[in-house]
Amino acid sequence: MTGDPALQWRGGGCHCRAVLFEAALPATVAAQDCNCSICAATGFIHIILPENRFRLLKGRERLTAYRFNTGTAHHLFCSVCGVKSFYRPRSNPDGWSVNARCLDDREDLAISVSPFDGRDWERHGSELAHLSKEAS
Repeated sequence: MTGDPALQWRGGGCHCRAVLFEAALPATVAAQDCNCSICAATGFIHIILPENRFRLLKGRERLTAYRFNTGTAHHLFCSVCGVKSFYRPRSNPDGWSVNARCLDDREDLAISVSPFDGRDWERHGSELAHLSKEAS
């Protein structure tokens, strides 16, 4: 749990609401728009979080997993609606990546989205790992 007053717990979830989570976020958030095969196909906008700033509220039993390539990333999808609202990323296997598009009530959240070249992950993956360490 985080006790940092600069962070606010914000809810989110999948489309059908079978899976719900909370993420502790500052008022301004750095996010990445990755162009790798899975992120480009799903429109995932990454907000990288350490373990203690994420909590699953509902739907653990509704999650289905998918792994490919190195098998490090643990992609989690709602088995009801198919939406991936969060997952364990390859760049931060001890933390989480939350999909900015799956956050509730984000009107007052300033999200700064930067492109990330995930197609060439081996060359750029350390950049995401660095961002996740800054977020801790």
